Amino acid sequence: SGYSPFAGASYSAEFSSSRLSTTNTNATLNPQYPATLSFSYFQPLFRGRKIDTNRRNIEIAKKNLSLSDTQFRQSAIEVISQVEQSYWDLVFALRNLQVQLDAVKQAKTQLESNQRLVDKGVLPPIDIVEAHSQIATYEQNVYTAQQTVTQAENTLKTLVLPDRTSAIWSRPITPVSPISLNAPRIGLDVAIAEAMRNRPEITQFETSAEINEINRKLYKDQTKPQIDLFGVYTAQGLAGSVAEGRTVPPNLSGGYFSSLGNLAVQDYPTYRAGVTISLPWGNNVAKANLGRTLAEGDRLKNQRAQAEQVIEAEVRNSLQALRSAEARLNAAVAARGSAEQLYESEQRQFRSGTTTFYLVSQRQTDLLIARSRELQAQTDLNKAISEFQRATGTTLSANNVSVSDGANVQSSPARRLDIANTR
Repeated sequence: SGYSPFAGASYSAEFSSSRLSTTNTNATLNPQYPATLSFSYFQPLFRGRKIDTNRRNIEIAKKNLSLSDTQFRQSAIEVISQVEQSYWDLVFALRNLQVQLDAVKQAKTQLESNQRLVDKGVLPPIDIVEAHSQIATYEQNVYTAQQTVTQAENTLKTLVLPDRTSAIWSRPITPVSPISLNAPRIGLDVAIAEAMRNRPEITQFETSAEINEINRKLYKDQTKPQIDLFGVYTAQGLAGSVAEGRTVPPNLSGGYFSSLGNLAVQDYPTYRAGVTISLPWGNNVAKANLGRTLAEGDRLKNQRAQAEQVIEAEVRNSLQALRSAEARLNAAVAARGSAEQLYESEQRQFRSGTTTFYLVSQRQTDLLIARSRELQAQTDLNKAISEFQRATGTTLSANNVSVSDGANVQSSPARRLDIANTR
């Protein structure tokens, strides 16, 4: 038995044979070997012609497979975005640590210079104390920056390494990918349209709506009357041992194989054809299922509208964050340049004796803060680019990542966030 791939029809074939013996003295054949071969075909004319439970299950299984792929894409986007954010946090932490180390080195150089000037009587000894105090302050900043590096490094390792037995787990890692200083140039309307086209959440709602539509078709179909066309063909065979005093046609005398031979020549066929009609009076189950499916469809529409609103808000926020990060970076670059000029000017004045070491120290602190802010602004811009890609659903394409079914797929080399293994 089975189902036809066309119009919901079903078919069956059945063969049966047996050996019958009896103590009835009136039996003509004893023992006898009846055999039957039957073919039947049922074709729905109304309910079940366009869709039935089997076809519905097959279509939903296909949709669920697509839904699983979409959910995997969404997970991939979230993971890549998290890795990028952690990566740039580590980039900032390491660069900021280097800035703090340079500040300590520069402060020690200034201390040596002050010591020589004090020995010559040009500066008062208190300037030596102030220089030592400045070095101590900068060293505290180094320790804090080192702690931030360790935390950022462990966060990144947790995301990219399978477990703590990995070789890189116990080693320091150093990012080597260049900082991107060019933000994407795209308008709000284009970004929103791209997000609606690429975000996996929208695809998931579309797939769920398609599954709901399949259910709606099935349950609506089940409220219809059942009208089936059927045809049945039956062939029979019979043979056996003829009792004494009985007369039968020669072809009925024999054993089991004689019965199969009579079945094969189809001397005794039976044909049946007809239409069966079943009226679903009070089919409350099908009506309830249909009503539930319609309500589910309305719920999915409302959820999709809410999701689209959230996605548009994320795109707006990420685009604003992108532009703000770019503006902050430009301002930070200008502030750092001004701080360098002021510090150099203050040093020249200090060497000529027209200013104090306190002012030099203040200018150096201002320069240190300006450099850290510039690094932070660069990091914020790269994190904003990553978040914008996530909001518009372009994270995978931006990194040349292909999600496939495991078959050999030729694609562009994946964009790498490179790290260098260091001992």
